[in-house]
Amino acid sequence: MSNHGTILIIDDEDKLRQLLSRIIELEGYKVLQADNIRKGIQLFENELSIDLVLCDVKLPDGNGIDLIPKLKALNPVCEIIVMTAFGAISDGVRAMKAGAFDYFTKGNDNEQIVPALNRAMEKVVLQRRILDLENKLDGAFGFETIQGRSSIIRETIELAKKVAPTGSTVLLEGETGAGKELFAQAIHQASPRKTKAFIAVNCSAFPKDLLESELFGHKRGAFTGATGDKKGLLEEANHGTLFLDEIGEMNPDLQAKLLRVLETQSFMKVGDTRTTHVDIRIIAATNRNLLKETEEQHFRADLYYRLSAFKITIPNLRDRKEDIEELAIHFMKVYAAKMKKRLRGMDPGFLKELKNYSWRGNIRELKNCIERAVILSEGDMLSINLLPSDITSCASRYQTEEGDQSLEALERAHILMILDKTKGNKSKTAELLKIGLTTLYRKLEEYKIEK
Repeated sequence: MSNHGTILIIDDEDKLRQLLSRIIELEGYKVLQADNIRKGIQLFENELSIDLVLCDVKLPDGNGIDLIPKLKALNPVCEIIVMTAFGAISDGVRAMKAGAFDYFTKGNDNEQIVPALNRAMEKVVLQRRILDLENKLDGAFGFETIQGRSSIIRETIELAKKVAPTGSTVLLEGETGAGKELFAQAIHQASPRKTKAFIAVNCSAFPKDLLESELFGHKRGAFTGATGDKKGLLEEANHGTLFLDEIGEMNPDLQAKLLRVLETQSFMKVGDTRTTHVDIRIIAATNRNLLKETEEQHFRADLYYRLSAFKITIPNLRDRKEDIEELAIHFMKVYAAKMKKRLRGMDPGFLKELKNYSWRGNIRELKNCIERAVILSEGDMLSINLLPSDITSCASRYQTEEGDQSLEALERAHILMILDKTKGNKSKTAELLKIGLTTLYRKLEEYKIEK
């Protein structure tokens, strides 16, 4: 078996085909042969490892140039070199337009064959590396990385998959730690922009003036300390995707400038008088209710409606509790591999506590919790004693006694759970329970729940 690659020769002239085969094999290539198009296609479909095709133009059952797009459709990475009759330069030109790598004249150019094959093989190897890298990126950032089989997360993924190939602006809503950036990366990776930059910026991490300079860039002398021209993130993301996290924190002046970018795909750098044009897709994310923010005039309504052309709400973890076990096992495997620990799994008590906890920090909190447990683990199983006390105490607070399914026990557990959800806010708890505040205080005393 050759280390150089596999080449298919399609030619009906037996002597020439055998000669070419010997020349090419001496260079270390594996060679397959076919004397017509039908056999050539059959070999090509059966041998997925074919890297190059050396094909005659005039064949018994068709024209070799017409074969080029068919082979490219079967394997886009494969390269085709065409052999033309003496003086038939027009065939060579037509072959190049059809997607051939090169062409040469039969009989006269045998010394050019090997260099041409080597150049074509270099291109094939490079294309395969690029394809492998793209596949690794898809695996690292694609929708396959989003764990969970619950109906709510699968529906959310399907929604994101539908908008991904388009150029539409997307607004991701959801609580902190729910996975908004993961969805943004997956949308980018499933779009035609996947080979270009994905740039993420947290709008809450910069003061207003600095964020403006970071996004739009600046000209030399635009402000004190601007000692040179600087490209902004909008330019860095040209032809790619700009992810604006925590968009609700953006200053109103910057909101107006961002609106112009969305409408015209152009902007002016700080201190510049000329317009800069870009081709970018914007994905924004927020943990706020932006519609309510617009009603209270804390966020520009016109920008909100431009951003929310396609809105996706990322579900929080407590609404997809059936996914907790899968997520926990995934994180356990990740951190066990990083820390070179052999872990078989989690004991039932450990999993029960995970499922009973409210996870206000969502997936991020669960991930941190599992990382901590793996660090502390000494055996081959994650056990309940590896969980922090705030998780175990919170979970046990609103569980009923084993086997106690009385109405009073269930009501007490439910009140405790809502109290925990509202962080002890009695008015909010009463509102969610749809009872009066006085009734809530009476039940707290009745069930001996600490106020």
